[in-house]
Amino acid sequence: MAKKGLGYDQIMSDLRRKIYKPIYLLMGDEAYYIDKISDFIQQDVLDESQREFDLTVLYGKDADMVTIVNASKRYPMMSPYQVIIVKEAQQIKDWDALQFYLMHPPKTTILVFAYKYGAPDKRKKWVSDVDKLGIVFESTKLRDYELDSWIKDYARAKELVVEEKAIVMLKEFLGTDLSKVANELDKLLLTKPANTNRITPEQVERNIGISKDFNVFELQAAFIARDVLKANRIVRYFGENKKNNPMVMVLPQLFGFFANLMLYHYLADKSQGAVASDLKINPYFVKDYEKASKIYGPWKTMNIISWIRETDARGKGIESNNIDDAQLMKELVYKILH
Repeated sequence: MAKKGLGYDQIMSDLRRKIYKPIYLLMGDEAYYIDKISDFIQQDVLDESQREFDLTVLYGKDADMVTIVNASKRYPMMSPYQVIIVKEAQQIKDWDALQFYLMHPPKTTILVFAYKYGAPDKRKKWVSDVDKLGIVFESTKLRDYELDSWIKDYARAKELVVEEKAIVMLKEFLGTDLSKVANELDKLLLTKPANTNRITPEQVERNIGISKDFNVFELQAAFIARDVLKANRIVRYFGENKKNNPMVMVLPQLFGFFANLMLYHYLADKSQGAVASDLKINPYFVKDYEKASKIYGPWKTMNIISWIRETDARGKGIESNNIDDAQLMKELVYKILH
């Protein structure tokens, strides 16, 4: 996950072995890894009695850099280290004031900046100095096609197996926010039957509230099977449950599938491995594109992509004629299947 310096696994390995750096700059768009590292330092470096005296948690919106530096220069009272955690560090304005601290940082302070949803100017000298003295870690958002493997790895670490359809349901409902995905997987671990290590679509539906029968994955399956009745039942359900199935969430999923289908039509190598690699999808789903390609030729696929874009624009008020989302989805389904 890191673009420079040590990666997440190595950082956590060092922390578990009590190998500490004087300063950590944890930054990036994916908050999950930033929280995991900073929370571990906050909870593990000091024991409970030491934390009362030698742990300081500050917030970027409330503390300027001078305050942070002054706190970091103090000596620990009850332990070999004092720990300073600066949350919401992206709200700090006077970063250049850190430069002087970096000239002689105390060996007894572990200073952690949790800089979420972005990164400071990496050309700044203080950033390169932090990198020399400590850890600069950048946590980047996973791409959609990477989430399948992440879910499987996370589940495997907890001795769980997540069925493919359950993975799709989780992705559709939660997106690539790893904190949300991890939280829901942990809930599934707690609520699963004691005699199984599998997470099924039925468990996801029962415990997270995602319908296994009425979701965009099943709508996509209805298009692949050219099942008019099923497709219309699903969009009717969407219309009756708009909060859980907003059109703005459904259309990007459909667009992604048919955009990939267009690419599939022109692939020279249509073997499972080649398709999975070129389309950046799970090999399990290659058969869906093979089947869909026999129903929707290149011209039809191109028209479908155009209709999805048009539906999206109309849903945002462009030439909509006050037609609601439910009716727009019905029209789209009709165009795709006829």
